Amino acid sequence: MTSPPYAKRRSKTYGGINPDEYVDWFFPISQELKRVLKPTGSFILNIKEPAINGERHTFVIQLTLALKQDGWRWVDEYCWHKKNSHPGKWNNRFRDSWERCLHFTKEKKFAMYQDAVMIPVGDWKKKRFKNLSQADRERNKSSLGNDFSRNVSNWKERDMVYPSNVLHLATECRNRGHSAAFPIDLPIWFIKLFTQEGDVVLDPFIGGGTTALACQELNRHFIGIELNKDYYDLACSNLGLL
Repeated sequence: MTSPPYAKRRSKTYGGINPDEYVDWFFPISQELKRVLKPTGSFILNIKEPAINGERHTFVIQLTLALKQDGWRWVDEYCWHKKNSHPGKWNNRFRDSWERCLHFTKEKKFAMYQDAVMIPVGDWKKKRFKNLSQADRERNKSSLGNDFSRNVSNWKERDMVYPSNVLHLATECRNRGHSAAFPIDLPIWFIKLFTQEGDVVLDPFIGGGTTALACQELNRHFIGIELNKDYYDLACSNLGLL
């Protein structure tokens, strides 16, 4: 679980990679990640391409294709919706309020614990299930003509349901000494979904230690890598290792 330096972003803080060179820069790292990842493990890459010269750069797409060519399986793409994002506009776009969380694995079968991230079904259930029709009690195809079908009555006794692949999480609002820290709820969600207690989680761009803090909270082991001495010291301090 990691969020590497974004291209052309916060260059004063930790460098900043030229987007045209991003794939070549990250590819050797991804090969090492694939080497150490367990066959049943998952790799979550939090990343977002910037707009450059009035259009979105394609380095994330190019990186995804390069990873696939190298043997990674691109299982899914989760959307992190930053629900506290401030409004704003530019001449040809609005403010970004979401980021990609790309899910890669080495094998078709991998560890995934969906029950660990279930959510309450919601208050809508009371009204919706008050008077079920006969159609609600059978597995009916959608009236729109698509392939979706459902039996609504199957949900009647359920209090918890599986979430979608859109995560509605607020951004990190506190000054934690790092300009690009993601909120701890983001790694917590993925660590719950793809690991169990006692498993090991690697963040090769540990920054201020957020992923490791999530591991401490969830009783997982962690390995963090950080080249910046200031951020290394910050992570150690946040984790109580100093």
